[in-house]
Amino acid sequence: MKKAIYITSILLLVQFSSCKKGFLDQVPNDRLTLDETFANRQTSEKFLNNIYNNIPDEFGQRNPGGDRNAGLWTGGSDEAEFLWGGVQSNSVNIGNWDATSGFVNDYWRNYYRGIRSATFFMANIDKVPQMSQVLKDQYRAEARALRAMFYFYLVRLYGPVILMGDQIIEPDAPASEVQLARSSMDECIAYITKELEEVAAQLPVTPANDDSYGRITQGIALAFRAQALLLNASPLFNGNADLAGLQNRDGKQLINSSFDAGKWAAAAEAYKSFISKYVPGTYDLFRKNDADGKYDPYLSCRDVFLTDWNKEVILARPESSLSARQYEMTPYHSGYARDFKGSGALGATQGQVDAFFMANGKDINDTGSGYLTTGFAEKATKYTKAGIYNQWVGREPRFYVNITYNGSTWLNTNEGEITTELYNTGNSGKATGGNDYCPTGYIVRKAMGLGNWDVSRRPVILYRLANIFLDYAEAINEAEPGSSEAIKYVNLIRERAGIPIYGSADLPVPGGQSQVRDAIRKERRSELAFENVRFFDTRRWKIAEQTDNGPMKGLDIGKNLPGFLNVITFETRVFTKRHYLFPIPSNDVNVDAELIQNPGW
Repeated sequence: MKKAIYITSILLLVQFSSCKKGFLDQVPNDRLTLDETFANRQTSEKFLNNIYNNIPDEFGQRNPGGDRNAGLWTGGSDEAEFLWGGVQSNSVNIGNWDATSGFVNDYWRNYYRGIRSATFFMANIDKVPQMSQVLKDQYRAEARALRAMFYFYLVRLYGPVILMGDQIIEPDAPASEVQLARSSMDECIAYITKELEEVAAQLPVTPANDDSYGRITQGIALAFRAQALLLNASPLFNGNADLAGLQNRDGKQLINSSFDAGKWAAAAEAYKSFISKYVPGTYDLFRKNDADGKYDPYLSCRDVFLTDWNKEVILARPESSLSARQYEMTPYHSGYARDFKGSGALGATQGQVDAFFMANGKDINDTGSGYLTTGFAEKATKYTKAGIYNQWVGREPRFYVNITYNGSTWLNTNEGEITTELYNTGNSGKATGGNDYCPTGYIVRKAMGLGNWDVSRRPVILYRLANIFLDYAEAINEAEPGSSEAIKYVNLIRERAGIPIYGSADLPVPGGQSQVRDAIRKERRSELAFENVRFFDTRRWKIAEQTDNGPMKGLDIGKNLPGFLNVITFETRVFTKRHYLFPIPSNDVNVDAELIQNPGW
């Protein structure tokens, strides 16, 4: 079995006191003393592992931020809703957050802490005795790549940030030395991409051994380089007049408000280079056969998340909040044992449910899709039982991978088949579960294991080859309208998903750039559902004012059948222009006179 590095921490034994300087008021949280940390291989490796700990725990979303950079991206997008009011994505959804919110400060502080720790490590790793120069160079390269990745995580949230380079400002430095201005977005992206491109050559193509899974490789570095270019090419940062007023105090423009088509070309080239170099030798789409040896798209799309370190995985976090996530995805199942009984509190929106295609590859709104809006199925199908609501019958395999709907069979069959009932008095309904029930009538299922929900050691995928293919399709469609490459890579995803490809008998190739763009965005919403992608897609595409604003729909969970099937508004969300970027934490803006706040905050 492939093993991953264990993320550990060294207790902070040395404290410094100084006036408040925001993100710079952070000593490395895994620091003993300089001499002690780099006195031997063990403590220096623990230091590096603690830098790795800043890779976000994006599936742990009840309490975003924290020391693990937990996400808020699933419940904070138009994909889903958390039941419990204390989950902070619910506050984001109604606009009840600002520059003092805890997670706003956490991401900013943690990533800058990781950046500072990485720089500190790079400057001192050569002091470690009895460690080969080859290993020192590899560890330095890993730290350098991590530092650039942390900058990427910062800019996708806050936009242009302060670039520190190799500078290490001591925590007890006077405030006059930390009056720092933001670099422009183009400067930030240039720095990130240059660092990742240069360091990639110093990193291994594949993990050296089974104990190295989870460490930074060439593929991870170059995938993040491409992502940074894609972000910078996207409408939020490429020709966005709404951010024309974002300037430093000296008048320096931080966002270029003029559209630059060359940014899309640069992103497309980076993705194409990645694919040419690493696919299919290093990375490939995961495929799985059924018990009879026949290709099975459902198993392929489901088990890509259940098969550790398969060839589709580019970046995964070895240790994560998987148990909490699986508890949220396991229905209440009143009367069953603990292994089968969760909360079901992470609900998919009706909009996301409707976004999955039909088995014939068509959108539910397309002519000839076969989508039925009323009635119940008289016969069983490969994925559904007789009596299932027709809206959930005849859908593509990814629908059944991603959604637990009323009447579906639960994944854990160790003690027999369990049918999930989500209507009001059903075994997982609102009246039955008390504080544990689904808020929308559909429970998120993506990446749910097949056994006990209470497991934590399975690595969780943060970026995979399917992302690369769809990112490339988007970039090449914008850079070279009419290029056949865009639909080629969309079709590779569709073929793996078991639905007809564009250009087949009943599914013509979309005509024109805008139609191809629409097809790519629909494919992303289906393939990458609940993978913490949609939150950032709607923002970088600058469409969140439409997708994340206004009424959100789900089923009428307070009713039994048939009233339960009525689609109602469960929440009216608030998204305005200021929400495209996170605010800079108020403490940092108040201390650093050169640090300009994002618009509207």
